[in-house]
Amino acid sequence: MRRVEAIIFDKDGTLFDFQATWGQVILTLLDRVAPGGLRAPSAEALGIDEATGRFRKDSVVIASTTAEVALTLAGVTGRDADEIAAIADGLATQAEQVPVVALRPCLEVLSARHALGLVTNDSEAPARAHLERAGIGDLFAFVAGYDSGHGAKPGPGQLLAFAAATGLDPARTLMVGDSRHDLAAGRAAGMGTVAVLTGIAEAHELRDLADAVLPDIGHLEAWIAAREAEPA
Repeated sequence: MRRVEAIIFDKDGTLFDFQATWGQVILTLLDRVAPGGLRAPSAEALGIDEATGRFRKDSVVIASTTAEVALTLAGVTGRDADEIAAIADGLATQAEQVPVVALRPCLEVLSARHALGLVTNDSEAPARAHLERAGIGDLFAFVAGYDSGHGAKPGPGQLLAFAAATGLDPARTLMVGDSRHDLAAGRAAGMGTVAVLTGIAEAHELRDLADAVLPDIGHLEAWIAAREAEPA
């Protein structure tokens, strides 16, 4: 098989545990923008359980952009969507991320042989803050959020912008993510796709769009090595 030259990662649910990281952030956002009688309908609209802070599988928060989440809340609360998005970005920047594996050693090994990128439907500034706080910001050649000018997943714009920025062939690049949006974006960009089960989706929900389904990114190095060892 042809050598993999680059790996693009999703962020939430792929590098960081989605439920453990974002439940409290969204509950705090509701405290700020949907007090009193607005809280329960706002939580329902976002697909989060108020008592547990856990997201339903159909939650708009899982794969949507910050702007789309803000629009959903604006529809319930009557508040300005841009104001909600700004509050959400502020809370997101300060969010304590919960890594799915020991990220630095895992990504250092991968970055020795592959250019790494990160594309997210979060805003770019919080995404960069999360990478820096996790001690891995220096390992990424490219970072894009939905507001970076390349569109959002499931569109391929962010991924193709990575290819243009690095000069690397999309056909030699893997898109790694935990949602159908991630994998659809990878397919649309002409990249290989790997699903990980550290988000909310289960294997049977991702398999048709993935070249492989792995427990987490810690299994990626071995899978790439085995794939490249296969005869052409």
